[in-house]
Amino acid sequence: MVRRVFLALSIISIAAIILVSIYVTPIWWLFIIVLPIVAVGLYDMIQSKHAIRKNFPVIGNFRYMLEAIRPEIMQYFVETDTEGRPFDRIDRSLVYRRAKNATDTTPFGTQEDTYKAGYEWINHSLYAKSHHDVDIDTRVMIGGKDCTKPYSASILNISAMSFGSLSHKAVESLNGGAKLNNFAHNTGEGGVSPYHLQNGGDLIWQVGTGYFGCRAADGGFSPEKFKVTSSADSVKMIEIKLSQGAKPGHGGILPAKKNTPEIAKIRGVEPGVDVNSPPAHSAFSNPIEFMEFIKLTRELSGGKPTGFKLCVGVKREFEELCEAMIETGVTPDFITVDGGEGGTGAAPVEFSDSVGTPFLDGLAFVHDTLLKHGLRDKIKLSASGKIVTGFHVVRALAMGADFCQSARAMMMSLGCIQALLCNTNTCPVGIATQDKKLMKGLDVTDKKVRVASYHKKTMDSFAELLLAAGLTDKKKLTRGHINHRIESNVIKTYEEMYPTFKVHQEAVSV
Repeated sequence: MVRRVFLALSIISIAAIILVSIYVTPIWWLFIIVLPIVAVGLYDMIQSKHAIRKNFPVIGNFRYMLEAIRPEIMQYFVETDTEGRPFDRIDRSLVYRRAKNATDTTPFGTQEDTYKAGYEWINHSLYAKSHHDVDIDTRVMIGGKDCTKPYSASILNISAMSFGSLSHKAVESLNGGAKLNNFAHNTGEGGVSPYHLQNGGDLIWQVGTGYFGCRAADGGFSPEKFKVTSSADSVKMIEIKLSQGAKPGHGGILPAKKNTPEIAKIRGVEPGVDVNSPPAHSAFSNPIEFMEFIKLTRELSGGKPTGFKLCVGVKREFEELCEAMIETGVTPDFITVDGGEGGTGAAPVEFSDSVGTPFLDGLAFVHDTLLKHGLRDKIKLSASGKIVTGFHVVRALAMGADFCQSARAMMMSLGCIQALLCNTNTCPVGIATQDKKLMKGLDVTDKKVRVASYHKKTMDSFAELLLAAGLTDKKKLTRGHINHRIESNVIKTYEEMYPTFKVHQEAVSV
């Protein structure tokens, strides 16, 4: 019915324009308006890919137009300040204000429903300390018995994001911010690019399953190339990536449209094709071999702190890693725990939504398992899972972490608007794209200052929270300090939810 009506109206409209033009006054300009609409409608009627357009010519296109701008409509007109995902507007706005060094206080009280299940808080003390009297240490020394070049790291650093996933201007800005406020910048698995080195910020070089930056001709690990790259003064630590929270067990993905000749040269791959990192390493295939690989890479780097990153999966496999540490006497200097809610530029939906242990559960398990095996005091723990605010850092340290890494919050400090276009090469703010036309809006000189400002203000917030709880040392944070509402009238501390392993119960001697 709609199709017949459209066809009839089109014929009548064109005939009317012709008749009026001949007998009244020329109005040929109307053809400029009518003919394109008629052409679209006729094409809709003959095409066979979209049933809606075929059944409802012209007007059926509005469905696809509205769907295309649905994220923007939701973000700007529909969702409340507490509903946005993956990050709500409250958290995003906080990052923006701190990055711009603007007022980061909030008026009129919290917008959070404090009686809703999931609400969390830290108890303050009647004997709170003043930041004028106490200087909170926000750094941690990383390096075990076999490390000859220990590194003093900030307790908040930039988490893994590769050049390729991010634009060169974004990488320069992040590293410049790290340099300004003395914290570390994780390279991601895409290798160490010139843009990571340009500003001289401290680097955590991440080595993934693709071995980018230390890749042999056959795609395996090249000790010679690793030694050259790891010798750079800016490279302070080595992180071997076993898995990441956004796509554990899957490997990395670099879409062909982002794989420029420059990026391909840095990674040692062919340009213009999809680059899929293998799901597992080829340099080792069991826990003992992995410990030997850690020992090898630490020696090749000249004794720099070497650790690994994982999202907890099969728990028995992590137990086996601990057993291998005891058997070989080789321990990593640090372990980074990512959560299944981690972010990425591109990942299959099933992996993002349904694979991998969530961050808090994984962190508690790793911490307690290391305790059980008598290894915890030999290894530092890094937490990577939606760290945005000072409270998030407090919570991670209370759960057992020694320091944290944050990716998406650091992107927001650059100006990320959560457009959710990271996998399309069309990031509107020039961060997650290789399109030079979009990158031109990213001013490195300005953005690196914003990254540093966000970091500084978040560390200040962390220190103030610690002092409000009456604590003067971050090491005194425990799971008992964090409260979680289970139901409207049921509250549990994290110690009750995740009971800390008691060493005297069944500790294993190394």
